[in-house]
Amino acid sequence: MNLNTLSLVNYKNFESQVFDFDAKINCFVGANGIGKTNALDAIYHLAFGKSYFNPIATQNINHNADFFVVDGIFTKNDRDEKIIVSLKRGQKKVIKRNSKAYEKFSEHIGFIPLVIISPADRDLIIEGSDTRRKFIDSVISQSDKSYLTELINYNKVLTQRNALLKYFALNNTFNKDTLAIYNEQLNTYGSAIFKKRDSFLKTFIPIFKSRYEAISQSKEAIDLTYKSDLFDNELNDLLSKSINKDRALQYTSVGTHKDDLVFLIDDFPIKKFGSQGQQKSFLIALKLAQFDFIKQQSGVSPILLLDDIFDKLDENRVAQIISLVDDAHFGQIFISDTHAERTEDVIKQTHQSYKIFKL
Repeated sequence: MNLNTLSLVNYKNFESQVFDFDAKINCFVGANGIGKTNALDAIYHLAFGKSYFNPIATQNINHNADFFVVDGIFTKNDRDEKIIVSLKRGQKKVIKRNSKAYEKFSEHIGFIPLVIISPADRDLIIEGSDTRRKFIDSVISQSDKSYLTELINYNKVLTQRNALLKYFALNNTFNKDTLAIYNEQLNTYGSAIFKKRDSFLKTFIPIFKSRYEAISQSKEAIDLTYKSDLFDNELNDLLSKSINKDRALQYTSVGTHKDDLVFLIDDFPIKKFGSQGQQKSFLIALKLAQFDFIKQQSGVSPILLLDDIFDKLDENRVAQIISLVDDAHFGQIFISDTHAERTEDVIKQTHQSYKIFKL
């Protein structure tokens, strides 16, 4: 999987820009605020149909314009694929593959396998469980279309059930039979989601631990555990037991939308007891394991985006990471950094072809 050419029109701070890329390593260098991360985000946008950093789509349009267009030409399985993502103010976003627009954006997910490692990943440690569930869902969805469908359906039913609970409260009424319909649907979709998350993590966790050991040289013991209500009970039973609580809260308090990942270092929460370097190593290992898993499932090397990779890491850990990606296992890599000389010195150690773009 390679991105050959990227064309940006009115995307964030880029009014008009075209990049022709090396098949192996590409580096965006320059001062903070110049657009390095925006260039990486444009590539992410082509893979996922949305920004990694800003969920409000219109805020990705250049301030002086009414639309943006991100256009990329990829090579996948020896075939050129042209992907265009465009948005005009007041209209819906459009994603096209080889000039044909997708009816559902979910159809595009997984077509361009991609992994990003960014300082923004720290949200996985410091934010709530929703952020960690999105990580699990993103990894599984890239290789399992049925999982993405189950997730979309689950969330639709959850929204409907929550609306019904609010309706009951506002109108001082209750209908057990209507609620039972939603409970049954949530149980069907939620059980399937739980089983796939559990199965995924049984495969994923050993890969993750191996990656962390390579980065940290086994100095710390880390762990990753899956927390879910469904380990001990069927979702239908949980929904029945929590009905009084749900009616009082006016939302659904149990289910796979409450699942979480627990991050540990030496048996303690990494959020409280891990240094910045340890936390960053943990997150990089998490994302490299994501890369390994997607490649294992799809047979295609994902594109790897490394945003500000050298921040808060000592030279030894940086050297470990660069030595890991200097491998035929990895395909095309994109890096952003503020120091051109540092970047080039590190990249030269890989003995791979590369291009540096000074922004």
